[in-house]
Amino acid sequence: MQEALESPNGKFFIRIASLSDIEQITEIYNQGIQDRIATLEANTKSVGEMVEWLSSRSPRHKVLVMEDEKKSIKGWASLNVFNTRECYQGVADLSIYIRREERGKGLGKQLLLALMEVARQVGFYKMVLTTLAVNSTGHRLYYSVGFRKVGTYVKQGMLDGKWVDVHVMEKFLLE
Repeated sequence: MQEALESPNGKFFIRIASLSDIEQITEIYNQGIQDRIATLEANTKSVGEMVEWLSSRSPRHKVLVMEDEKKSIKGWASLNVFNTRECYQGVADLSIYIRREERGKGLGKQLLLALMEVARQVGFYKMVLTTLAVNSTGHRLYYSVGFRKVGTYVKQGMLDGKWVDVHVMEKFLLE
């Protein structure tokens, strides 16, 4: 899969990630961890940990990257296991992270749309996600492509000594 996109910010390509991308993927993920708006993960990850993460994925659980013409990765998104029970094999959890200085430019929406198409192609009928209640930018993104909020986990986790609420969202892909 390679998809080219033109935007006011330049030309971008969306493709399946490879191990050669792992340093940039790790950097972007660690920005999301440090910013405290995208994940309950408290500690940054090493490149080695992320190599293991990428290497251990099933063929259905793709990771996409968005890069510019200079091969600089602007963001990444992944299809993740929602639940290992057989009855949930058609449901994918998702993650999406955009490089800090690229946020707010519409790149996340293009990357998420591409991830939704890949999810359909590999047989998922539904995507789900959890998002921190304070992540209003993320909520706008998810609503803009048809996700709906199905509930809130109150005090779902602790981050920096404070309880954090988490919204649960879903999108049916085969409507």
